[in-house]
Amino acid sequence: MKHLPTLLSHELRMLLVSPATYVAATLFLGFMGLIFTKILEIYSGAPQETSPAIVYFQLFWLPVCVMVPLLTMKCLAEERRLGTIETLLTTPVTTSEVVLAKFAAAYLLYTTLWASTLGFFYFLKRFSGDDRFLDPGPLLGGFLFIAVSGLLFVAIGVLASSVTRNQSVAGILGCVALATLILGGNALSDSTWLEQGLFRPLKSIVDYGHIFAHRDDFARGVIDVRHLLFYASGTALALIFSILSVEAKLLHA
Repeated sequence: MKHLPTLLSHELRMLLVSPATYVAATLFLGFMGLIFTKILEIYSGAPQETSPAIVYFQLFWLPVCVMVPLLTMKCLAEERRLGTIETLLTTPVTTSEVVLAKFAAAYLLYTTLWASTLGFFYFLKRFSGDDRFLDPGPLLGGFLFIAVSGLLFVAIGVLASSVTRNQSVAGILGCVALATLILGGNALSDSTWLEQGLFRPLKSIVDYGHIFAHRDDFARGVIDVRHLLFYASGTALALIFSILSVEAKLLHA
């Protein structure tokens, strides 16, 4: 892994000159700004029992399903389409280093964009003069959830980009996969038929991967080791499959 820092710096530069990066950033910050504006309207209209941070993170899945595919769709698909990945791998670097560098670059940009929204809460506290709006527990828990879950989300985006040469297809695959994981898991968890008979073991598996439940636990300050294991193992599997996919495509090229 001695070439990883060099590859990572290169990937970060490539992301910073990519139009898709700025489209993702603009859509993300605009959308989160609208959410925060709506929260201000709600809290200015009537007292609320929940922290603004809890409400803020409830719609995290919408920007995730759009931003992550935009950040990752080119990382391997475009390299394969242009044939540059074959050239890159003739140098003394491994497929694992290439995939990990692309993953790390996208993840760093993903977390940076989310971290920039801390400014919303800073301005809220500054101009309202009320420390209750900056409840550190839900705020830190929410951003910790974003950081931990983002590992898996970005890894899924990289995996989607590894299975096709078309970046648009990679973006669609990534969006569908993320929506299925987040929203599909939530729909299945609420299904009553999973509580019946032979489906009960499946119910426990669905609950284990219930992203919304993880978000709520993090916001309450409940850091469950099982949640961390879920995201760590899911990230590792997605990256392993990405590496295997790239190597398989090279063998058949």
